[in-house]
Amino acid sequence: MEQLSSKIYKKEFVEAFAGDDSGTLTPRQTPGVLYSKARPTPVEKVTLLAWSDELADELGIARPSEQQEIDILGGNHVTDTMYPYAACYAGHQFGNWAGQLGDGRAITLGEWEAPDGKTWELQLKGAGLTPYSRRADGRAVLRSSVREYLMSEAMHYLGVPTTRALSLVSTGEPVLRDMFYNGNAAYEPGAIVMRVALSFLRFGNFEMLNARKEVDNLRQLIDWTISRYYPHIIGENKVINWYKEVVDRTAKLMVEWMRVGFVHGVMNTDNMSILGLTIDYGPYSFMDNYDPNFTPNTTDLPGRRYAFGKQPSIGYWNLGALAGALLPLADKDQLVATLETFKDVYWTEYYAMMGRKLGLDQVTQLDRDLISQFEKTLAELQPDMTIFYQLLIDLPLSVEDEDAVADFFKQALYDDLTSEQKTALYTLISNYLERLNTNKIRRADSQDMMRKANPRFVLRNYLLHQAIEGLEKGDDALFVKLQEAIKKPYSNKFDEFFQTRPEWASQKAGCSMLSCSS
Repeated sequence: MEQLSSKIYKKEFVEAFAGDDSGTLTPRQTPGVLYSKARPTPVEKVTLLAWSDELADELGIARPSEQQEIDILGGNHVTDTMYPYAACYAGHQFGNWAGQLGDGRAITLGEWEAPDGKTWELQLKGAGLTPYSRRADGRAVLRSSVREYLMSEAMHYLGVPTTRALSLVSTGEPVLRDMFYNGNAAYEPGAIVMRVALSFLRFGNFEMLNARKEVDNLRQLIDWTISRYYPHIIGENKVINWYKEVVDRTAKLMVEWMRVGFVHGVMNTDNMSILGLTIDYGPYSFMDNYDPNFTPNTTDLPGRRYAFGKQPSIGYWNLGALAGALLPLADKDQLVATLETFKDVYWTEYYAMMGRKLGLDQVTQLDRDLISQFEKTLAELQPDMTIFYQLLIDLPLSVEDEDAVADFFKQALYDDLTSEQKTALYTLISNYLERLNTNKIRRADSQDMMRKANPRFVLRNYLLHQAIEGLEKGDDALFVKLQEAIKKPYSNKFDEFFQTRPEWASQKAGCSMLSCSS
């Protein structure tokens, strides 16, 4: 295990590309460069609040004990071999071209080589101004930092591709935030997350270079990305072949989000990972009541562009934007044809995933109709998604009547069912049982498949809200417990959280809706 302060960091990205080395933090346009040097702005006092031992073990990083080590996690100490920088990228935000964006409150310190030879970017979020902060302060608050720290790790343990989080620190300084962009700004405690990924490259990195007609830089970035992260791709058609893999990874990521009921909330192209990772945790939420039109982002109202049920189509749209950025270096018809493969990949993976959630031995065309019936009925009844699928695992292989079925799923319901809804649920379950009884696999194997596909614990927004309120008052009990619960999402070890969202949380600020800055 190596100390953060004694490691010799790699800086292969900054050595490979043109950058602004001035270190000036004044917000500005930076044409011709892929990054700008940006040292973190020191804070009052860096205090370690949380540390991911499992991730640290994987990376070979020793838990910090000395203050100098802890200071690295808050930007108060930068070692001699680090080269802190903010990346320059662009993006489409809510479907509109936004131009240059860049790392406005994220600073990459350097690249850490792990014992297995993989190189990871270590990045501080909330460490101060960068040239891409625009009119913001480059800081993050405890509220948003706790959400990013816990959710990054929660998604990892759920088996969803994601960036990771190594540490959470407080800064000892207040930060002014308008939580809902409604003019009610207030000071909140400052905090910083160290997040980790093989790469934080986004669709927007490529969009930026194409928009500025920097074709040489674009070609260099594509070649570097392929050689570093897709080294098996070679030959004349490598740009198309690489794009096909990005399409595949993105489609599969969308399926994973739909499997666990995750809603990202702000699927702009600058928040789409070139490695198919979940990236940038802002106004996200897990589904409580099953509503395909649910968006947790106040900024996404009233259009609900990024609602739960629209995420796959937005993934497709964003891949189209990436294809546009690649036009100078790839054939248009081939790009379009490759983009269209998204649909087949998504639906093939989606139905296979739903088959596992339902415990089916295979998924036939008739099963697809059954899956569609599940989607329609759940959208009408809006039971708690997580609890409903958990109850389904232990469903008896025969049911008596409508009332018996409604009673069986009562724990998942937010409202009493009407007679019509009881009939719809009974019809669905009857059709499901008829299919289940034709399975060629044992019931126990079917249930085991379902337990692996359906999480029993998800990190709900109201739990996060309560943990954040506790931390702000100096009570970390719930936060510590959630740190452990996220590591076992498929077990019943933390069944104290196996309950529907409380009524008080349905409208409370921070429990149901959040803004992009969250």
